[in-house]
Amino acid sequence: MDFSSFLLMRHEIILLAVILLLVVAEVSISNAKKSSVVHLAIFLFGIHTIVGFFKIDYGSLFGGMFQTNELIHFFKNVLNIGVLILLLQSGDWLEEKIIQQQRGTEFFILLFSSLLGMYFMISAGDFLMFYLGLELSTLPVAALAAFEVTKRISSESGIKLILSAALASGVSLFGISMLYATTGSIYFAEISEAITASNLTILGLVLFFAGLGFKISLVPFHFWTADVYEGAPISIASYLSVISKGAAVFILMILLFTVLKPLMHIWENILYGVAIITMFIGNLFALRQQNMKRFLAFSSIAQAGFILLGLITGNQLGTTTVVYFVLIYIFSNLAAFGVVQAISLKTGKENMSDYEGLYRTNPNLSLVMMLALFSLAGIPPVAGFFGKFFLFTAAASKGYYLLVFLAVVNVTISLYYYLLVIRAMFLRKSDHAIPYFKSKIYMKLGLLITAVGILVIGLYSPLYDYIHELSKSVF
Repeated sequence: MDFSSFLLMRHEIILLAVILLLVVAEVSISNAKKSSVVHLAIFLFGIHTIVGFFKIDYGSLFGGMFQTNELIHFFKNVLNIGVLILLLQSGDWLEEKIIQQQRGTEFFILLFSSLLGMYFMISAGDFLMFYLGLELSTLPVAALAAFEVTKRISSESGIKLILSAALASGVSLFGISMLYATTGSIYFAEISEAITASNLTILGLVLFFAGLGFKISLVPFHFWTADVYEGAPISIASYLSVISKGAAVFILMILLFTVLKPLMHIWENILYGVAIITMFIGNLFALRQQNMKRFLAFSSIAQAGFILLGLITGNQLGTTTVVYFVLIYIFSNLAAFGVVQAISLKTGKENMSDYEGLYRTNPNLSLVMMLALFSLAGIPPVAGFFGKFFLFTAAASKGYYLLVFLAVVNVTISLYYYLLVIRAMFLRKSDHAIPYFKSKIYMKLGLLITAVGILVIGLYSPLYDYIHELSKSVF
């Protein structure tokens, strides 16, 4: 193995270098200038994101444990864009709240370590690399969920997340051990050739799916979601909602469409039932929420149910629609969480009733939130409409007409509760409306990127065609 082979791990190596540079910065920068760590981290990660778009060779390392192809490379870039937007939206919060507690560098190290684990997880060529990546991506986020040490609810959020994650990890590992017992290998390529529909294999599949279902917040593995989102810092709630969920959806898709493809007649029935209950539970519980973080938590659960419409197809069209929808979902959800974070940072208000009259005092934030909610609801011509349309098309192409009909019913339900927020901002008046305020440049830039993404991605059809071409590398 020569040096050029390690360039296959360019994303991982550069991100590790960024982490090490931040460790050096923490030691060398005086306490009086610690706020410069925020600018340094965003700058370094911005460089990392740009470098990620350069062309890279495709292949495998370590005997097949680590692999990369065009689609994996593209999805890592998608995750990078999402994290960069999240960092921009978190800049003000970090400077005003966290730097004063001398914990700014720790935030970036934990966040980037979690992202590094996701890189390894989606590039895994066997279950050992997958499990190591899964653990590395989960444990730092549990610490981040409890990052606001002055708030009891934040500590409670971290405890709930680590206990739930430990249970899910154990269940998933138990399922992996059963797949190993029946196939005699942990390598994906060998498992796909040896796997059979025995009782032990089916049980292993179910347990493995349950472990990943936790990270995606699928029903009935969703109980932690609303409580953790409410207690965690808003930036970490958005990270769990889009980045962590997106990586878990991607690796589940790869494993189902390749390694576990011989068991498709089994797992498609599982996905069918889980998709229905996830959409209905997420949407019906979102109807009664007043706290915006809990509201977006149940919204994200419902969105996970929609994603399963693409996963159930098991073909190239399903791959394309899932990746395309996740890309749109990242921009849409980060826009919504970004507005919530901007308002919470300036006023401390996080309830839906607090948003009454927001358009009259902060029209720009209201417009960004409206775009985000319209996209999540699937209203044309914003990007979310095209994302859901292609998911429905993929499911219909396999004959799942009843599932598509139930998904359309859930779109109608979701439209109602998204319009509740829009009604509060644009139609309601309040004597105690949130006063006008200006966010700093990082927050403005982060929200601008999400708004542009929501408007452009849906109308830029060549992007869908480009992802469709990349998805050929999976099959």
